[in-house]
Amino acid sequence: MTTRRRPGLGTNQELARRHNLGTVLRHVHGAGQISRAELTGLMGLNRSTIAALVNELEALGITERALPVEGAPRQGAGRPSAGVRVAERGPFVIAVDLGVDRAVVARIGLGGRVLKRAEAPVRSDGEAWQVGAAVAGLIRCVVEGVPDAAQLVGIGISVPGLVRSSDGLIRLAPNLEWHDVSFGGIVLAALGLDVPVSIANDADLGALAEHVRGVAVGVDDLIYVSGNVGVGAGVITGGVRLEGAGGYAGEVGHLRFNPAGRECHCGNRGCWETEVGAHAIAEAIHCPTDKVAQLDEVLAGFGEPSAALRDTGTALGHGLASIVNVFNPRQVVLGGYFRSLYALVGPQVEAGLADGALPAPLESVTLTLPGLGSDSSLLGAAEIALEPLFVDPVAALGTALVGVGTRLAG
Repeated sequence: MTTRRRPGLGTNQELARRHNLGTVLRHVHGAGQISRAELTGLMGLNRSTIAALVNELEALGITERALPVEGAPRQGAGRPSAGVRVAERGPFVIAVDLGVDRAVVARIGLGGRVLKRAEAPVRSDGEAWQVGAAVAGLIRCVVEGVPDAAQLVGIGISVPGLVRSSDGLIRLAPNLEWHDVSFGGIVLAALGLDVPVSIANDADLGALAEHVRGVAVGVDDLIYVSGNVGVGAGVITGGVRLEGAGGYAGEVGHLRFNPAGRECHCGNRGCWETEVGAHAIAEAIHCPTDKVAQLDEVLAGFGEPSAALRDTGTALGHGLASIVNVFNPRQVVLGGYFRSLYALVGPQVEAGLADGALPAPLESVTLTLPGLGSDSSLLGAAEIALEPLFVDPVAALGTALVGVGTRLAG
């Protein structure tokens, strides 16, 4: 008798195997090093299946064996479970954090390891192709000397603006004066390469990085509020990034704050950004306009806060209260120049928050500073570039670029 195989069974099993392979890798990436016993518990798979998946990742050159993790769960009464860690010379991505006045570029491996970084100033009034050429130069710098066998999975770019999620088009980056710019294509053209490029808003990526390996690990409802000349927010709810229909969610700087207030560059009047944006803070501390883009450093060296700066702290707290009332987060992370502002006027920020927030959501929220410092958006850019590797490691490595250092050096 012939047994007929169900249509698609092999395909479904292969998809399940690749999914499990990516899930194992995601766990190793998040932890840096983890035991096989921990993987067994996290994924609900048996020991032999976990062993087969780990062995395949090792064969692909993505992970490697490690000594047993101190205090790791034991497999039965025997010796501690063997450790799994990201390979020292495994695949990598290029992360770009594009600011208003400078670009930071890093070569980043699995586990969030920053292998090499470089930065340079950029002109806020520069054409997109000029900025793209500068970024390409920094990329050449960070891949110099990379072994030919090293695999470049992709490039992730963080930008201070509205990014269309479907194709990465920068619809608006007001402080760069960009409208409908395909910056990923510009960078690839300057490099002469064809690799996957992912682009997203800086606050969204700050939230992602802090959730994966920063101060909000294990927190599934958080908001990262970023001050980067303008004001934006990245929202994670239920462990999932909130993007909106087109990818433009989180523009909290343009919530109506004071209807009788100043005109905002967006065309409306009294936006929250006109009260707590970089230009408003610079005015409060009499900071020269040519130093606005470096406001974080200026505030870090500031002395006793003035009455105007304390008022700004109260306005920040009132705006945060509206966000807390709408989203009911467990954690609000203050990034960008808000880190230094909070250090100066923290009591006013907290008082403003308490004054405007509803008692119920206020009970569950905590204000914190980023665990990753100024690298939140940069490491978030690495995360989105690495995502294809977690979805399907085999397919991602099949399209990865080798010999990138040699290619760009030539």
